[in-house]
Amino acid sequence: MQIGILTGGGDAPGLNAAIRAVARCALAAGDTVVGVRNGWAGLTGDGDLVPLKRSDFSGILQLGGTIMGSSRVNPMKRDGGLDECLGNLRRAGLDALVAIGGDDTLGVASWLAEQGAPLIGVPKTMDNDLSVTEYCIGFDSAVSIVTEALDRLHTTAASHHRVMVVEVMGRDTGWVAVMGGLAGGADMILIPEFPIRLDDVVEHLDRRGFQGSDFSIIVVAEGVTMDGVTASDDGSATDAFGHVQLSKRGVGERLAGMIEARTGHETRTTVLGYTQRGGTPTAYDRIWATRVGAAAYTLAAEGRWGMMPVVRCGAVEVSTIDDVVSEQRRVPAELYELARVFF
Repeated sequence: MQIGILTGGGDAPGLNAAIRAVARCALAAGDTVVGVRNGWAGLTGDGDLVPLKRSDFSGILQLGGTIMGSSRVNPMKRDGGLDECLGNLRRAGLDALVAIGGDDTLGVASWLAEQGAPLIGVPKTMDNDLSVTEYCIGFDSAVSIVTEALDRLHTTAASHHRVMVVEVMGRDTGWVAVMGGLAGGADMILIPEFPIRLDDVVEHLDRRGFQGSDFSIIVVAEGVTMDGVTASDDGSATDAFGHVQLSKRGVGERLAGMIEARTGHETRTTVLGYTQRGGTPTAYDRIWATRVGAAAYTLAAEGRWGMMPVVRCGAVEVSTIDDVVSEQRRVPAELYELARVFF
C-alpha cells in the first residue's frame, strides 16, 4: 500500500508525533509513505507530493510544527478543486491519505471521502472543539503554555498592583482559556460560550479591591464579543474558510483600555498569540498523537474510508469524519461554573 500524509490548518505541537506514528506503522508493514506538502495546497494545481523514507521521521517526535508544512487552502472553494484533488491522488498512486487537522481540514476530507477518495482523518486543533473526541492534538501543549504564562504574569501583576489582561486563542470556544485559566489561577475568564458585560468585569474588580486584592489576572479568549469592546463587523479579511483573522481585532488591548478608563486601575495586556502553537509538545500530546496516528494507519490498512480515530473515556475509538465535524464541542456550563467559583 502507498499511503499519503497531509497536515492542514494551523500548526500545533504533536503533529510530528502523529506523522511519525502513521509513517512508522506503514513502513513496519512494508508500505511506502508519501508526504503531501502544505495541506490541501499539495493536492491542488499540479500537486506537491514527495516520497518519504524512514530517516525523514527520525528525531521529529519532540519537534513542534509539522515537517509536511501547512496552509489554509480550501479546494471546496476552488473551481475544479475536486477534480484536481482526485486527479493528484490518482497520479500519485495513493491507496490511502491520512489528513491530520481540525474542522476545516477534516471538512475537506469528509467531502473528498463522499466522492470516493480513500481518506482517513486524525483530530488536531488547539481549540479542542471537535465533537465526539475528547482529545485533539496540540490542545494540552497550548494549555501548558498558557498556564506557564499566567504563573509568570502573577508576580508582575502583584508587584505593580496591576490588572493584567491575557488574550489567548479561542475563536468560537473557550477551552484553552478555561483550562489554562483554571490551571494558572486566573481571577476571571471570558469565553465566547457565556457572554458577559463590561459592567460585570468592573464589578468583579471592585469586589476584589474591597476584599483586599490590589491586582487581577483576566484571561480572555480572542473570539469573545462584548458591547463596547468588540465590533460586530470590524472589516477584517477572512481566509479561504471564511474565518476572520482574530489577532487583528485586538480584543485584549481594547478590553484593557476600557477597564483602565472605567476603574482607574493600571492595566496591561499580554497577547500570547502564536507562542501557544510553538515549541515542543507535552508528553501527553506526544503519547496521544502517537496513539491516534497509529490507529489512523490501522483504519487505512483496513480500508475504512471516511473514518477516523477519536478518544473517549481514555480509549481510542472510531468515528466517521462527518460526525466529528458536524458540530463544535463547546465548554459545558458546569466547567465554566467551576471556573467562576474562583472569580
